[in-house]
Amino acid sequence: MKAKAVFKTYDQSQLSLLPPSYDDLVPAHHPVRIVNTIIDQIDIADLERSYKGGGTSSYHPRMLLKVTIYAYLRNMYSSRKIEQALQENIHFMWLSGQSKP
Repeated sequence: MKAKAVFKTYDQSQLSLLPPSYDDLVPAHHPVRIVNTIIDQIDIADLERSYKGGGTSSYHPRMLLKVTIYAYLRNMYSSRKIEQALQENIHFMWLSGQSKP
């Protein structure tokens, strides 16, 4: 006699009381955290001064630098693929603070 298969509960419409934090979803020793830590320690004052005032607000250059370096680390060089990753990949979403440049 063959045993009946038992499956874990699967319910895509299951609500949760609090949404998970992206910080909880990125492992402690993931390479994205290393990129984040290193870029946070770099002085980017010259880069910030190169921005002209006026017009609409700009994305923060530190965030853009982090995203670009992490994308290059992942062999992702296409701006369209980076844009897609910012919308779909939890590591990019965490690194950009959910910004979608």
